[in-house]
Amino acid sequence: MSALLDDFLIRATLAGIGVALAAAPLGCFIVWRRMAYFGDATAHAAILGVALALAFNLSIMIGTLVMALAMALSVSALAGRGRAMDTLLGVLSHSALAAGLVAVSLLQGVRLDLSAYLFGDILAVGRADLAVIWAGAVLVIALIWARWSALLTATLSADLATAAGIAPRREQMILTLALAVVVAVAIKVVGVLLIAALLIIPAAAARSFARTPEAMALIAASIGAGSAVLGMILAYHLDTPAGPSIVCVAAVAFAFSALTDLARRMT
Repeated sequence: MSALLDDFLIRATLAGIGVALAAAPLGCFIVWRRMAYFGDATAHAAILGVALALAFNLSIMIGTLVMALAMALSVSALAGRGRAMDTLLGVLSHSALAAGLVAVSLLQGVRLDLSAYLFGDILAVGRADLAVIWAGAVLVIALIWARWSALLTATLSADLATAAGIAPRREQMILTLALAVVVAVAIKVVGVLLIAALLIIPAAAARSFARTPEAMALIAASIGAGSAVLGMILAYHLDTPAGPSIVCVAAVAFAFSALTDLARRMT
């Protein structure tokens, strides 16, 4: 096993699978709640987290986790206070990304490959990174599994959740925490500009093939993991960027799903 993990392609593929498995169930809730832009805003805040981590000599993962969580909490707190949600998310998303890029440019004596954080650098994943990614994936999966029924009820109806003794805002906070963890562990794999895609596309592709919420989460996980494997194979043979290749494979799966759904409706 030790020799196997010395192969950077194996580590990269395992990292992609780990991120996909963590993102799949969370992505289902994002699709059900129509929170796609919410995931985008949280991911964009990670660049500011990278800048702060480098400025204060902290772990990159800690910096991105703190900023992603801060962004998610800010959006949750400001939601429903007189501004359209899509407008609020748009302002915060692009402001956070711009602030992060400016902050990175102001760092003195720090050489930073910004494209690795924007688009990911999955081929540079080491053993320690792999351990962090899978630890984060296990944490997110365990959290979603433990709160599945409550999260699903709160997603269906806040009033129904309240009647069942479930606090909708608490479940929203759980999703927020899980999203921040996924962003923190995924930034090195697919980068901030593609994290939202890996969250949303497999879940959206699974929707046409699922009959139950549980089935949708499992199918989304399969599509995400399969996209990671096939994306790495394509990147190796075609010499294309690994992160975008993974997302492109997921996009093809979504296109197939959409065509299948269209054909089913026409018959």
